[in-house]
Amino acid sequence: MRKRIISVLLCLGMVISLLSGCSGSKEGTNQVKTNTDTDTAQENSSAGDGSKKYKDFITVDVFDSLANYQGIQTGWFGKIVKDKFNMELNIISPNVAGGGETLYQTRSAAGNLGDLIIYPMSGGKLQDLVDARLIVDMTDMMSGEKNLEKYKEAIQFSNQNNSTTAGTWGIPSEVSVNPATKPLGGTTLNFGTYLRWDLYKQMGYPEMKTMEDLLPVMKQMQDMNVVSDSGKKAYAFSFFKDWDGSFMNIATQVASYYGYANTGFLWQKADDSAEPQSTLDDDSLYMRGLKFFYQANQMGLVDPESTTQSYDTVYNKYVDGAILWSPWPWLSAGYNSDKHKQEGKLFDTAAINDFKLYTWGCYAKGNPGVAMMIGSKAKDKERLMDFIDWYYSPEAITLITTGAKGVTWDMKDNQPQLTDLGYQCMTDPANTDMPQEQGGGKYKDGMSQLNYKTISAGEVNPDTGFPYDYSLWDSFTQKSLSDIEKDWQTHMNAKNAVDYFSKNNQIVVSPGSGYSTPAEASDITTIRNQIQEVIKEYSWRAVFAKDDNEYNKYIKDMKETALGLGYDKVLEVDKANAEAQKQARAAVVK
Repeated sequence: MRKRIISVLLCLGMVISLLSGCSGSKEGTNQVKTNTDTDTAQENSSAGDGSKKYKDFITVDVFDSLANYQGIQTGWFGKIVKDKFNMELNIISPNVAGGGETLYQTRSAAGNLGDLIIYPMSGGKLQDLVDARLIVDMTDMMSGEKNLEKYKEAIQFSNQNNSTTAGTWGIPSEVSVNPATKPLGGTTLNFGTYLRWDLYKQMGYPEMKTMEDLLPVMKQMQDMNVVSDSGKKAYAFSFFKDWDGSFMNIATQVASYYGYANTGFLWQKADDSAEPQSTLDDDSLYMRGLKFFYQANQMGLVDPESTTQSYDTVYNKYVDGAILWSPWPWLSAGYNSDKHKQEGKLFDTAAINDFKLYTWGCYAKGNPGVAMMIGSKAKDKERLMDFIDWYYSPEAITLITTGAKGVTWDMKDNQPQLTDLGYQCMTDPANTDMPQEQGGGKYKDGMSQLNYKTISAGEVNPDTGFPYDYSLWDSFTQKSLSDIEKDWQTHMNAKNAVDYFSKNNQIVVSPGSGYSTPAEASDITTIRNQIQEVIKEYSWRAVFAKDDNEYNKYIKDMKETALGLGYDKVLEVDKANAEAQKQARAAVVK
């Protein structure tokens, strides 16, 4: 309660302006849909069955901590939501709005976070929402919601682990029926070093033994490819701040390459086979990440717009060919259009010999890292409960991963296959138009902007008997590959990234234990928040330092300031949490 009172005092003066601005954006028009878009969506969706069950059309405010988009959900998915539920989704995104926790605190202080809420359960966050009466107990409403019934055990586990108040307050994400030690699935891993394979091929596939060997490769690659498709200056590396939480996000990727993820300020190996690292240790992987990107900037390889641009801006640069390296496969995938592949151009992963890529195991007990909840001020809670249940259904999961049956995919010879339109949508979503009767617009713009995973990636659709992920379908993998894709398979001697890194023992799995960090004392949270801001500020300064002296000064200042604020006191809490997580992971693999 004390935290809530403080929040009120801090945020009261900002409530009106931020609430009224929650459909706005710091980045301008490309991420914010206007009333005209809303009108169009309603016009396109006027004939759905949703209005028979739900008489009144409503706009649902969705507070979504994962979304990279803010505004009304439009396009083909917006039409489906309108048709089925006679409602539209107005997404409120801290990532886009800026300020992160500030927007959460402001809306919380006003007593209305949103109608539908996508937010973490762990770290005491669920209990805070319950205590502040910002969310409702869904227990009674879940009766008859058949899709959630199969995940009942995971739902109970997550709620009991994250709230001392009995009730069903949230539905955990990424639930799975698979063992906790099985990787989440798919043909790619979340982490890796993805680069312009066509340029790498021209260079003769130089061997890279460690992460640092990537720098001269990227320097040569940038020299070979000076401009993008539209004639803009191309850079090896380009960053954004939207996802900076406790750290400069891009610097944390290096830890992922060597099998580590953070528990607070402590870095813990996925299988607990090594001692955890403190962020501020001279030889920590986070410090290695900062040094790596500082060196890249010194070599002229980093996009100078990195300090001000958004995720959306960076994505569009990938589509345009203005960036030559990516830490994630899905960010650079927009470049791999049929046109580029037919031109012999491709983004794909390269090998670095000492990588041990961090991989999540399936969440048999659900992922409490984020969950779906219903706000206490929601206009029609029963309808939102129906929506959540549907969002966990095979129908919705298929829609989100592969689009609509009969439109982008269909059953043929008892197997799911992409239609011609579906193949274009999956391989070139940013440039593929959807039929007007499906909502119109580009396929990418019409995808669900909630950015929320209900189940693990490799789950099987019970309605088809095949994985939801189309990239695992034989009909897709056996489709004629372009010459550049065949070149990747031949050189890597593998079908895909998962196949390569599995065969070379370069994956380390974090068992999906469902562990949640407990709530911490308010003084620890206050210190932690202060230190996080210090680490982020000085990390960005260090990466863009003008020379070694300035870089070393920023690193020194970061350490001294963080230690002066009480870093060691917070680290003791993180060590206890890391040990608890270690025990939870050990228990789930027995």
